[in-house]
Amino acid sequence: MKKKTKKAATKKRKTGNHDQEVREHLVSLLKGGSAHVHFMDAIEGFPEAKRGTYVEGLPHTGWQLLEHVRIAQWDILEFSRNPKHVSPGFPEGYWPKTPGPPDESSWDKAVAAFQRDLQEMTKFVKNPKTDLCGKIPHGEGQTVLREALLLADHNSYHLGQLVDLRRALGAWPEH
Repeated sequence: MKKKTKKAATKKRKTGNHDQEVREHLVSLLKGGSAHVHFMDAIEGFPEAKRGTYVEGLPHTGWQLLEHVRIAQWDILEFSRNPKHVSPGFPEGYWPKTPGPPDESSWDKAVAAFQRDLQEMTKFVKNPKTDLCGKIPHGEGQTVLREALLLADHNSYHLGQLVDLRRALGAWPEH
């Protein structure tokens, strides 16, 4: 009888709760870099004079892409943790009104906000008190896990667009 109990305990340890590993994988996915460049690599060094420039065949400018991911990331973060959050109207509330930054400081402010909100989401995901798989009470069946995956996927998609845009503008450092 003792032997069975010991085996069951050993088996449970091997297949036990992988919560911490899931959180670490999510954080890695959110930060990026495993399968592609980091988001900041695509933003840093983006020529100021080309931030509002369209390229034939591509639908958005660098400013539009940066501001879009900033707004969407902020919305996903706030939806995940704040029951009083109200999302912007879709789609107009998720895109800037102008092709280029309205002033010199807007780009840097958007980059800083993007970085801050990404850090906040990773802290939220890392927190063992955050129930990754429980339904968000003010949602419609969403979980924090789903929102973190959505955020990583959305950022990754637009990261590819930023890299393509920089290449088309002749502003991507080819190595």
